[in-house]
Amino acid sequence: MLSLLPWSLQLSAVHSQVLCLLFLFPPDPVRGEQKSIGIPPRRMMRWRGTATLRSAYRHHSHRGAEFASLLVLLLPVLSPTYLSSPLGRASPSLFSEWNAPKPMHPSLLSGALEREVSDERRKEIWAPLDHQGWKPCVKSPSTSSLPEKRNGYIQVFLDGGLNQQRMGICDAVAVAKILNATLLIPYLEVNPVWQDSSTFEDIYDVDRFITILKNEVSIRRELPKEYSWSTREYYYGGVRDTRVKTAPVHASAGWYIENVLPILQSYGIAAIAPFSHRLAFDDLPEDIQQLRCKVNFQALTFVPHIISLGETIVQRLRRSIQTNSQVSGKFVVLHLRFDKDMAAHSACEFGGGRAEKLALAKYRKVIWQGRVAKSSFTDSELRRGGKCPLTPEEIGLLLSALGFDHNTRLYLASHKVYGGESRISSLRRLFPLIEDKKSLASDSELAKVQGKASLLAAVDYYLSIHSDVFISASPGNMHNAVLAHRTYNNLKSIRPNMPLLSQLFLNESLSWSVFEEAVRSGHKGRYGQIRLRKPNQSIYTYPAPDCMCRG
Repeated sequence: MLSLLPWSLQLSAVHSQVLCLLFLFPPDPVRGEQKSIGIPPRRMMRWRGTATLRSAYRHHSHRGAEFASLLVLLLPVLSPTYLSSPLGRASPSLFSEWNAPKPMHPSLLSGALEREVSDERRKEIWAPLDHQGWKPCVKSPSTSSLPEKRNGYIQVFLDGGLNQQRMGICDAVAVAKILNATLLIPYLEVNPVWQDSSTFEDIYDVDRFITILKNEVSIRRELPKEYSWSTREYYYGGVRDTRVKTAPVHASAGWYIENVLPILQSYGIAAIAPFSHRLAFDDLPEDIQQLRCKVNFQALTFVPHIISLGETIVQRLRRSIQTNSQVSGKFVVLHLRFDKDMAAHSACEFGGGRAEKLALAKYRKVIWQGRVAKSSFTDSELRRGGKCPLTPEEIGLLLSALGFDHNTRLYLASHKVYGGESRISSLRRLFPLIEDKKSLASDSELAKVQGKASLLAAVDYYLSIHSDVFISASPGNMHNAVLAHRTYNNLKSIRPNMPLLSQLFLNESLSWSVFEEAVRSGHKGRYGQIRLRKPNQSIYTYPAPDCMCRG
């Protein structure tokens, strides 16, 4: 049966079987004899039934331990599909946990564990933001502003994760308005990393979405029968006259009028793919900018079961252990962006030694064919430039220096952490009251979202915009989207000063007291204070002044 498979699959299958055999039947260190461990001989013969496996085991059984180690190191080379497979993604810490990362800043960690936080500092760090003179300001027409006749139908196909797609949805509504077209509910592509096939309807309340926007943009769930041929499979099966695949990044409104409107007028439909970051942030009419704000902050609400689960977790966090009257019922959401993709793409090193370095290098080669610009720099060069994401240990040291004590209730919003439990051990020592979805909700409560990255991210998003404090370990789409939402509602969010922290963490002789003072001084004005959007900056990160007004 094995011989019928392609060579690459044979090789991968043999590797898996040999590894299983070496773990289940470890060779005797002296005689090299196989141990039976109580397994019936007939069953053992089935497990090593192929000629290839028998040969591999017979020739290497006397060096079983060395062979197993060699296979672990060579698996990404000999079977590169492993790193991009579900198994590779589900077990991102295979290398780093076998060579468990040690604390990168042991002296600072020791000082943080012995820290004492004054009542005054505790009160200050948990205090809500003062009113900053800005308020949400999204204008909505009281009656329909839609022309009686529209120019056709617009389809968009959105890639990326939950928050990149969220921005794409807002842009799609704006483009439909610009073209006076009817928007079909956006199609969400399957993310190649997380393999989540959740649709728009699985994540967002479609009825509310359509109702909130009905006076400004026509939106439909499905195309009329005469356009039923216009599907994703149709467009990805060849060159199609109705597909627009050349939309530039941050295209102007004029570009859409010049290039997409003629297609609508000729065929009655246009499909734009790709459609991520395909609308400019500047030189757009005020009503278009206001429409983007309305979609982002009003029309896009999660489906009821996500809101219900999110609210359940919020209530449980607020009912948690009350050890100090000043912070009772309060919690911090930490978006710990430290999955394998992020770690590999950063090209930085994270204390896992040579095994980790090799694993991340191979992962970069498989996922991005080695085309990661940062990989041409050394770790020290990247760190000096503030280009490395904060590790769980470093974000813990930051929170400690800012004034959060060991009684802080910390909710971890993240996908699987690269390095597993060993990677967050220092963070857990600093903040023993760490929680996540699994610790706060039962399996039955999580059943509808389990295994679905977009739905899990939606729950985290809900928690992030309802916490007392939010902090993200590194910039990214989730960081930007949540920061904008909390700015819109005047909620406290901590923006790590990455250049400062990089310099501090590179100084191995720094004492805890000096580090603490430098961190506090370097984060003044970084707790959610309004920052007005500048030219070319994203309206989805800086909502003022486009989505807010003085008052």
